[in-house]
Amino acid sequence: MISPLRKRPWLAAASLLLAVSGPAPAESPGSSVPQAPAADGSVSAALGEVSAERMRAGIEKLASFGTRATLSAQDPASIAAGRGIGAAREWIEAEFERYAKDCSGCLEVKTDSFTEPAADRIPQPTEITNVYAVLKGTDAENEKRIVLVTGHYDSRNSDPLDGKGDAPGANDDASGAAISLECARVLSKLRFPATIIFLTVAGEEQGLNGSHHFAQMAKEQGWNLEAVLNNDIVGGDKSVEQDHSVVRVFSEGLPAAATEQEIRRIRGLGGENDSGSRQLARYIAEAGRSYDVGVKPILVFRLDRYLRGGDHSSFNQQGFAAVRFTEFREDFRHQHQNVRTENGIEYGDLAKFVDFDYVARVARLNAASLASLASAPAPPANVHLLTKDLENDSTLTWEASPGRLASGYEILWRSTTSPEWEHVEKVGDVRRTSLKLSKDNVIFSVRAVDAKGHRSLPVVPLPER
Repeated sequence: MISPLRKRPWLAAASLLLAVSGPAPAESPGSSVPQAPAADGSVSAALGEVSAERMRAGIEKLASFGTRATLSAQDPASIAAGRGIGAAREWIEAEFERYAKDCSGCLEVKTDSFTEPAADRIPQPTEITNVYAVLKGTDAENEKRIVLVTGHYDSRNSDPLDGKGDAPGANDDASGAAISLECARVLSKLRFPATIIFLTVAGEEQGLNGSHHFAQMAKEQGWNLEAVLNNDIVGGDKSVEQDHSVVRVFSEGLPAAATEQEIRRIRGLGGENDSGSRQLARYIAEAGRSYDVGVKPILVFRLDRYLRGGDHSSFNQQGFAAVRFTEFREDFRHQHQNVRTENGIEYGDLAKFVDFDYVARVARLNAASLASLASAPAPPANVHLLTKDLENDSTLTWEASPGRLASGYEILWRSTTSPEWEHVEKVGDVRRTSLKLSKDNVIFSVRAVDAKGHRSLPVVPLPER
């Protein structure tokens, strides 16, 4: 019998972490272990509509365009012939429009087109188009809060400058684009206080061009973008050593947009593990416990895979909380390879290597996270930990959650060596609380809760003297 730790290496890592982290901090009177919020029945029903067959149809359709390389054809004749990135773009836009029609116009379908100047992987100025759909929030005070899901629809083969050869890109990243589309289809049947954007970007393989432009636009226009979920290589490649029960969630530590002064403060406080992106990753793990999505998110505390990158980093660079979903074990014979067979080994990113049931499970986790975020009140504002006097107790203050959805607040804390929140205390509709816990030994945060139990992203306090 194969040891569970050998079959699932992340279990061994988790066991080691628990062994070395030491005992959990003492509980405060009235505190408890954080429990995942109860599932929302309407969201559960929507998740049940996520279809592996639809994932298959979407991924196979995107692969059928032959190549979706950013440098491939996008002229009218090629679009009519169904080959190249232009044809893929038109199909994605038509799918979003179809979902909008099904929900009586609840989705606003948009494109973000720009000309990328010549660069290392852009031999000549090239038009790049992001396609997205907006499900506007229903609450006048919360509709400007935005959560976003994305995947890139461009592809590549062995040569990133080859705009003519086949590059089906089924896993990288038709799988991620298909998740954005499927989330739009099922969640557009519901309504949320905050706004959800379903995005597909191009230019990823040439240098994150599409996401860079979109994130910069969001920053320049002052969007209140609370969370970005990037899905890239989530096809669950059918390699022997794949673990189809888990999906990796990568998140940055030190924020890319932090100033030198902010970095010094983070280091001084021991907050390297508490960026907005880390809080988002923990929130996704909690959503995965609330809903039966069929796949477990495992948190990887690293910006991305080792020395590699993705579209979420474009949002990180603009100061937004953003994470990346990726299958547990990539098969590099099926990524960035020309389609061919050598010595009996098949190369190329073909749809037949994708596990469509797995993609559907990852789509459910994304949809559950988006719905939870868009249903919740805004995070509390100006959260502080008082430090004027030397004392062993800890006093936190905050301002009300903007938008008037919150009915109360909760204090979370954990050992400095623990990956997730270990304790929670409900404090009601107040703006200040003191706990019999030393700020030296734990990390605190505050989150808002509404009357139905929806919980905001947690906010780690800043010191106030």
